[in-house]
Order: sequence, then structure tokens, then C-alpha cells
Amino acid sequence: MTLSGWGRFPVFPGRAQAPRTEEALLAAVEGQGVIARGSGRAYGDSAVGADRTVSMRHFNRFVTVGGMIAADVHGKNHHIDGSFGAFVDWLDVIGPDGCVTRCSRQENPDLFRWTVGGMGLTGIIFRAAVRLRPVESAWIRQRLEAVPNLDAALTAFEESHDATYSVAWIDCLSRGEELGRSLLMLGEHARRSDLSGDRVRYPFETPAKRKRSVPFDLPQGILNSYTVQAFNALYYWNGKRKSGTSLVDWDTYFYPLDAILGWNRIYGRKGFIQFQCALPLERSREGLTDLLEAISNAGAGSFLAVLKRLGVQDSAFSFPMLGYTLALDFPVNDQTLALMSSLDRITIEHGGRFYLAKDSRMGAETLHRSDARAAEFATWRDAAGMRRRFASKQSERLSL
Repeated sequence: MTLSGWGRFPVFPGRAQAPRTEEALLAAVEGQGVIARGSGRAYGDSAVGADRTVSMRHFNRFVTVGGMIAADVHGKNHHIDGSFGAFVDWLDVIGPDGCVTRCSRQENPDLFRWTVGGMGLTGIIFRAAVRLRPVESAWIRQRLEAVPNLDAALTAFEESHDATYSVAWIDCLSRGEELGRSLLMLGEHARRSDLSGDRVRYPFETPAKRKRSVPFDLPQGILNSYTVQAFNALYYWNGKRKSGTSLVDWDTYFYPLDAILGWNRIYGRKGFIQFQCALPLERSREGLTDLLEAISNAGAGSFLAVLKRLGVQDSAFSFPMLGYTLALDFPVNDQTLALMSSLDRITIEHGGRFYLAKDSRMGAETLHRSDARAAEFATWRDAAGMRRRFASKQSERLSL
């Protein structure tokens, strides 16, 4: 079958299997070049096996928890709470010997540290114990603020550092004094005392929404500098008009794109690339300015440009660092592929690094220049006998 990530680029022919029992899953580890695949929402080729892909869909009991741990995903609350790994107590991992090993911060700590953020390259995550936060409702008290440029956006982030959730959409085609104009969205879990009417009686019920879908691949070229610039201008001014505090359901706040099924088809049959970097706090303002200027000058704007503040992160190979992360989507074409190389260079010049869960085309030299931990990870995998057993198309491309 052919396999790809959520970005639908690149696409590979390959072998896949979907075991239904623990015994069959243990047997699936035999051989070389194996990688586990959950929902397949990594954007590139990190969940495509170098030789075989093992689908975990029959073991899904909650969400794609294994992928969340493997990528050590971060949310809009990283500046306060850290990444997903901070909420993981222990893991059961199927190793290269086909046996299940339990690991935690106290038990087999090296395996635990490298598995959280290890992109599935330490084995198959079979079980996990995670801690959740109790909340009083399914509603978020959101404060929406339009800010005129990047400097104002970063100032607003820092002044709102105590907000539990914070994220900004950026108009990446704006220029001059409006470079980086943004919509900042701060959020807090609504308490029952914040609700009224039926919401008080049924605090975890939200109105049913009719989900729209993209039924076919849009024609190539629809997303160009003119259409994206028009969309961004409209989106910014509409957000500015709605500035203020309101209650929104948690799906709307956390996952607005999921209201559109198959939204990856918007980019056409060739798919799309997401670029996501993290920049250290002391270099973020300068680095973000250079990145946004390069994007604007290239006229290759993204209508999905997201900025988040990151907190302190002490981990073996996870993506976040104290500073800011910028994520942008681009349709696959020669122009954007060339732009990606420029964005790579700017990120490295400012001491930044890249998110492997979003990567689909970076070269090994770029990764290893940006993150000295990559070589340490590869060495540890060799010593543990994992490098041949567990491998993805991404790990081969990046010499991990």
C-alpha cells in the first residue's frame, strides 16, 4: 500500500500490518525497519516504516496516546505546564527483543527519557499511565485581542504569561509596521459559576455542530500570494471586530481546524509542508522578524501561521525550548521547497531547532547542526540495539 503523513507528502509504497492481539503485536517487531503508526497525523514520514509499518488502530482505547508521547506534543499551555511527557507516569514499551519493558522516571529511566520525544524509535509504546486535569466544564473563557505587529504580539504574550492557555494566529504576509500583526487568544477553563442557563445544568454538553468537509483536492494554485493575502486580511479584521471575552467550547478553542473534515485537501493533490521551529527566548524577536520577512518577501504566505510561547523544557530529545515556536503550512511546490531552505538557515543562525512531528523534507545535516542531541540519540539507539529494528523513513533521512 502507499503511505504518507497528514501532509500527504512525501508518499511511499510500503508494507503495513495491523495486529489485533498482544501476541501478534509482539511478533510484528521481528525483522528490521519497523515503526508504529497511530492515527497517522504526524505531518511527514515519521510514522512510515523504513521497511514495515505497524498500525496500532486496533489497540486504540482513548486517543493516539502513543503518538502524543513519541512526539512529546506541546499545547497552548506549555509555558506553564510543559509538554505531554510531563503528565506521563510510566510506559510499557515493546523493545527490539520483542519483550515488554516498563519504564518511568525511576524504573529504566534512560528508556523513559528517550522514548518521550523519541519519535517511536525506541520501540512500540504499548501502554501508558497519564495524569489528566479535572475541569468543571467543556467551555473555555477566551479573550481575543488583535495586536498590530510582531513587537506588540510578543509584548502581549509576556504580559499575559499567567494565562493558562495562549496562542496567536499571525498574518505572515503583512509588511513594514504591520509585520507580524496577530490575533492573540488567551484561555482559561470556565468554571460552573461562569456559565448560565442550560450550560450550568449540563456543563459538559456543547452544541452539536454540522461538520463541513473538503470532498476533493482543490486545484493547484488556488492558494497563492493573492488569495492568502486576501484571506489573512479578512481573518485579521474579522478577529479585530470580535475582540473581547467570550465563552467558546473546548473543541473550538483547541482544535478549530478539526471542524473541517479532510482539511489537508485544501492544498491540492501534491499535499503540503509544515515548517515548525523553536527559537530561544533571547533570540526570538530577532529570529521571528527574519523568518516573517523572508516569508513575506517570497510571497509564499501561509494562512495557518501559529505562534506559541514555550516554557522551560529539560528532556532528552523533545522539541520545545524556552522561547517561542512558529508553525506554518505551505503547499508543496518548488517555490516553497526553496523557501524552506532559507527558513532552515535563519532558524539555525538564531540557535533554534525543528519539530520532527511536522518535518517531511529536512536534511540530516540541517537537523544535526541545529540539535546536538540528535547524534547522542543515534549513539544510544545503536548501543541499545534499536537502530536497525526500529526505523522510519524519517529516521533514515535524518541519520538517526
